[in-house]
Order: sequence, then C-alpha cells, then structure tokens
Amino acid sequence: MNQIFIEPFTYPFMARALVELLILGALAGTVGVVILLRRLAFMTDALTHTVFPGVVIGYLLTGEGGIFWGALIAGGLTAVLLTLLTRHRAVTEDTALAVLLTTFFAIGVVLVSRESGYTADLTAFLFGRILTVTEQQLTETLVVTVLVIAALVVLRRPLIARAFDPEGAQAAGYRIGALDLATNAIVALVVVASVRAVGTVLVIALLIVPAAAARAVWDRLAVIIPLAAVLGALAGWSGLAISYDASIHHGLRLASGGTVVLVLIAFYLVALAAAAVGRRIHTARLRTTGEAS
Repeated sequence: MNQIFIEPFTYPFMARALVELLILGALAGTVGVVILLRRLAFMTDALTHTVFPGVVIGYLLTGEGGIFWGALIAGGLTAVLLTLLTRHRAVTEDTALAVLLTTFFAIGVVLVSRESGYTADLTAFLFGRILTVTEQQLTETLVVTVLVIAALVVLRRPLIARAFDPEGAQAAGYRIGALDLATNAIVALVVVASVRAVGTVLVIALLIVPAAAARAVWDRLAVIIPLAAVLGALAGWSGLAISYDASIHHGLRLASGGTVVLVLIAFYLVALAAAAVGRRIHTARLRTTGEAS
C-alpha cells in the first residue's frame, strides 16, 4: 500500500499533481452538489466544452501561461450568455445550451486545427496534463477555490432556496436571474480551474459523479456536501497513484485523468450497490417489525 499510495508522491512533479487533484476533487465535489440539486448536468457539460476556444486562443497567444486566462474569459462569457438566453421566453434552456456548446466548441476545433500537430494539442486540451502542473497553476487553482467557496458561503441560503422552491425564493425577494448567473459563474470557475489538469471533457466527471455517489447513500445535505468533497479528493489521489503504479511497475500506460474518472465511476457503482443493500435491509426490518406486532 505504501508503494502505491505514498511512495510516488515523494517526487516533486507527483506531489504537485496530487495537491492539484486533492483541491480540484474536493472543490468539484462540493460544487457538484449544487449542480445535482439544480439538475444542471447538461449545462455543466456544455460549459466544459464552451471554454475550449478560450483555452485554444490563450495557448496560441501566449503559450501555456495563457490557457487559464483564455478559459476564464470564455467561461465568464458563456455564463453571461447562457443566463441571458435562458431568461428569454422564446429560447428554451436546452436550445441555448446546444447552440452555445456547438458554436464555441466548433470555434475551438477550427482554431486548433490551423496549427501543425494539432491532433496532439487537441488531445491535451480535452484530457489535460496533470503531471505537468506547476506552482503557478497551483496558485491559480487555490485562488479560484477561495473565490468559489466564499461565494457558496455567502449565497448558501439563496442558492438552496432557488434549488428547492424557485417561486418561494422569488417571493422572498431573491433575484432569480442573479442567482442563476452566480451559479453559472461558479461552475465556470471550477471548469476553468480544472481545464489544464484533467481537460475540458473529463472535468464533467469530477463535477457530477462525487455528488451523485454521495446522494445515492445519504439524503441529508449536511452530509452529502462533505462526503462528495471527500470522494472527489480520494478519487484524485487513488487514480493518480494507480496510474503511476501501473505505468512504472507493471508496464501498463494509463492516462492519469482517465484513471481518476474510472475510480470515480467505481465509487459511484459501489455507492449504488450500498444504497440497494441498505434499502433491502430497511425493508426486511420493516417486515420483521410488522410481523412481530
């Protein structure tokens, strides 16, 4: 166990990758609960794709250092456009998402295809490069994490009210449009923070699966939130350790980001199985109690 889960992180590049995934896993797991409550999985998937042109433009203009800022601008623009479009009665939410997703992603593909060797670059943009995380990237991730957590703490009551009772929230004086914009911006920030580590595609798993797994085994929000954060961080650690061990000691080249996602899926399947067992035990107890009475 020590060889798999501790020893690899004595190397600086692995230690940086681990810290990045621990932060992103916990952050994405926490924000994923909001996504789960609002049923915004499709919107989140769209956001992971609409930051792609920003990633490409930032990379083309200033190299690796421009990826974060390009993704940030694209994510912010997407959050604003999505909020404005969905407030228009003639435009449904799924239509707005489809239009933004296809438009932005197509722009990114066209831009990256103009570069030589664009296939390798496209793969890196989509699936990330977690093992090349730098100190600067860690700092940027920490800044985003502080901003997102602060926003969630300040807006926790309005966001919960918006998720469970939109009409009641509006009657209480909360501005639904502003809350939707804040939610979109929060999700966009997490996507931006994750884009270089796990890519624009795999980040969707970090945002959705931990919260879904936590929700499968518990129904109290006070437990779901920390459990989702722990599952996200644990999956990051486990996936990174497994991919390293398989590549170095067993000759199996496993992509780190993809391995993290597979670990997340395994957690989710275990959670579903545990929930099913729990329901059967609860049903058996009810039957026993009924027969005894």
